[in-house]
Amino acid sequence: MKTTYTASSLTVNKERLQSRIEELAEIGKIAETGVCRLTLSKEDKEAVLKVKGWMEEAGLETKIDDFGNLIGQWAGADDSLPILVVGSHIDSQPYGGRFDGVIGVLGALEVVQTMREKGVQPNRTIEVIAFSDEEGCRFDKGLFGVRGILNQLEKGELDRVDKDGISRREALIEFGCNPDELAKSVYPEGRIGEFLELHIEQGPILDRSEVPVGIVTGISGPLWLTLDIQGFAGHAGSVPMSYRQDALVAAAEVTLTLNELATMDPEAPTVATVGKMEVFPNSRNIIPERVRMTIDLRDIDLERRRDIEAALYQSIDHICEKHQVTHTIRVDTESDPRYCAEEIMNDMRASAIEMFGTSVPELMSGPFHDALAMSTVCDYGMIFVRCKDGISHNPKESAEFDDITLGTELLYQTVLKRAAK
Repeated sequence: MKTTYTASSLTVNKERLQSRIEELAEIGKIAETGVCRLTLSKEDKEAVLKVKGWMEEAGLETKIDDFGNLIGQWAGADDSLPILVVGSHIDSQPYGGRFDGVIGVLGALEVVQTMREKGVQPNRTIEVIAFSDEEGCRFDKGLFGVRGILNQLEKGELDRVDKDGISRREALIEFGCNPDELAKSVYPEGRIGEFLELHIEQGPILDRSEVPVGIVTGISGPLWLTLDIQGFAGHAGSVPMSYRQDALVAAAEVTLTLNELATMDPEAPTVATVGKMEVFPNSRNIIPERVRMTIDLRDIDLERRRDIEAALYQSIDHICEKHQVTHTIRVDTESDPRYCAEEIMNDMRASAIEMFGTSVPELMSGPFHDALAMSTVCDYGMIFVRCKDGISHNPKESAEFDDITLGTELLYQTVLKRAAK
């Protein structure tokens, strides 16, 4: 018999939560349900200020730090205790949906606002954070805001430029931040005790299981590469095939090879994607001289991912030699798989049984989240909300508000337990 997941009672305010999600979706709206709010853009700034106003309405002390993070703080009874951080992000992909990241920020805000309305006093300070540039699509390097407060930025990150040649430093200044004062926004070691994040699944498991929420067990480790292939341009009508140094042909073969490597074991959860390719000079009758392409490789098994990475590098060498082209590889992101804290998961399990009278599914996350960076300094836990057909990073991304409310209620019950520790 199929289990019906209906909460025995709800504490959070569904109408307020839904209204805020829908209102935020109007900022940077594309198509009927899509969103484009690139990090540090004017749309991002408008959205940050909107959420800042809601945080202040909820009674939180707010600030926008020099990384572009929006932070709402609620002081606990004992401020000497390591704080509990709850949140996600509100920046989007250029062709994104309205729930990715957003439910984690507005759900967290709903949790603390409900707690305050109920007269709950947390033992330790709670911060709701909308992290800057989780997506990484504008400057090809994600998790900027969360890594920033953890003092984990890499050399040259402020010099990265977007497609229009605007550097991250310039974008931060335009946003109202001071890149020369970033050190003042870094959290002292040990200040953050735990991190909780609510997010849509961005995959099909909960939807196919017909379950509204799930508990995350860990996050796959992403490897992001940028591959530049250098060939030689020539007339498409006169250069014999055997004489060509076609960068695009080599890039195409690398793409197929990557797909083959990722599907060698059909039972493994390995995923690999070439999501972006730039061709120069990009003319119909000129042999492509240069290609820049991105490679995204993820796996929950670090050893398996490293084996595929090694095989890929070897294949790229062979392919480029065969096509008489040269190449360089830049590592943009490289993270190990990170597993959720068992103690936090136990509180989530207990809360789920209290809500539904039964357990909920537990699953790994393929996409990375702000929690991935947080996991390097503190225990973390995540809750997933079902999304229709597992579609995300697409305007068709869809989640039921009833499901989002159940996920927020589970987050509320978990925060109550963790804030009292």
